[in-house]
Formats: sequence, structure tokens, C-alpha cells
Amino acid sequence: MKKQRVKEQIVSFLQLTAGSIIAAFALEEFLVPTKVFDGGVVGVSMILAHFLPISLGVLMVIINLPFLFIGWRKIGHVFLIKAAYAMILFSVMTSVFRPLLNATYDVFLGTIFGGVFLGVGVGLVLRGGGCLDGTEIVAIILNRKVSFSTGPIILLMNVIIYSVAGALFGLDRGMYSLVMYVITSRVIDIVEVGFNSTKSVMIISDNGKELAEQIYARLGRTVTFMKGEGYVSNETKDVLYCVVTRAELHDLKQIITSVKGSTFTTISEVSEIVGRHIKSSEAMREESQP
Repeated sequence: MKKQRVKEQIVSFLQLTAGSIIAAFALEEFLVPTKVFDGGVVGVSMILAHFLPISLGVLMVIINLPFLFIGWRKIGHVFLIKAAYAMILFSVMTSVFRPLLNATYDVFLGTIFGGVFLGVGVGLVLRGGGCLDGTEIVAIILNRKVSFSTGPIILLMNVIIYSVAGALFGLDRGMYSLVMYVITSRVIDIVEVGFNSTKSVMIISDNGKELAEQIYARLGRTVTFMKGEGYVSNETKDVLYCVVTRAELHDLKQIITSVKGSTFTTISEVSEIVGRHIKSSEAMREESQP
């Protein structure tokens, strides 16, 4: 079991490394030279880099630092360590790619290929259990405190960023940036396990109690606990149901594989959550405070 965990961590950091390098390549070789902007912290950094005597990589680190600090207090340390590693490597690699000959100056090609490469990079980072942008950390924290999807909030933030980019660099640049965002999102959908901010997970296990305890301890998520009976085996099984964010999916898979016993897991997209989304008792107490 220990060897398997070490192997999983090695694969995870390889994905983080490859994803960060590919995303930095997309940024410097396709998006920056064509003035097509990403969303979130990266997009804000790209805009500021045109007006401040500070490199893009340094700006991304500076702006992401407050989000990492907030996340360190609210989210698991393993995720934050991976996120910090990916963000720093991403920033360093933008400096490595900057002096190279740009792949294209054509806005259309920059939008298409930049969106594809960026989607592949971000998708790999998410598969590795990290993130490249502080807005992902905000999404996780908000999702643990509120009962509605945080996807629209992030989309609204990005639309504002693209509107600012359009006002500063031309309306067409804002529209190209929005097209690039859609392409990136679809590619992430392919590389990662879906673009929706939340996933429903059903786990059938011989050791449901330990699984539920691990999920609560590491993710702060409660689960719905049921009993089921196999049609052929007639054996009683524990059935667990929970809803997690896409960034938490990597850690959930590790929990499932680390717990002894036979398990069968299905993961589905959640288009909408109606009603109260139950979270850890700590989050519930925070919500109940005036």
C-alpha cells in the first residue's frame, strides 16, 4: 500500500510538472504575443504586465500569494503544496519561454492553439491534484460554505477581466479571449474528469465506515450512508454518496484506493444542486453564525 501511495504521488507530480510547462508554453508562445488573455489571476497578471515594469511570472506569483495564504488556513495542506509547486513552476517557465521565437502572431491561430495547449496544461495540473490560479482556491472555499455552484461566479469574474482587456486593447481582443476561454474549458473537459465544478460520487464498499471517516477528515465532507445487497452474491454492502468539487476529486480517489476492501465507484457530473449542501460541522457552524 505504501509503494502504491508513493507511485501515485510520483505520477501526480509528473502531471503537475508537465501541465505547468505546457500551460506556460501556451501563454508565452501563443497568448502573450497575440494579446489574447486568460481569465483569473493569470489574466489580471497579463493585463498588468503591459503597464508595470514587472515580468508576467513575478506578477502571477505576487497575486497568487494571498490566495495561497487563505487556502493554507482553509484547505488541506497537500493540495496547497501541490498548487504552490505548480504555480511557481508555471511562473518560472514563462520566463524560460519568453526569449524564444513566438509560435505565431496571428490572433486566430493564437486563440485556437493557445486555448488547446492551455487546456491540456491546466487539465494535467488538475489531474495531478493542484491548480495554477488562485481563483480555483476561492472556488473550493466558497463551495464548502455555500450551497450553490461557484462556476457562475468564476465565469462572471472572467467576463469582467475580458471586458477590461477589450476596453484597453480593443474589443476584438476581449472577444478572442472569451473564445479562447471556451476552447480551454472544453479541452479541460477532455483531459480532466469534467469541467463542472461539482461531481457526484457513489461508492459501494466493504469498508464504508472507514471511507466515510477518511472523507470527512481529509475533505471536510459528510456522506449519505446507505446499505445495499448484491443481486448475485447476496452480500450486504455499504453505499456512500457525496458531492465534491473537481479539485477535490483527485484526493477522493486517493482515499478510496488507500482504504482496504473491495470498492466500486461511479462519478457523475452535477448540473445543479437544489437544497442544502451538507458539509463538515465546522462549515455548518460558520454558516449559522450571524
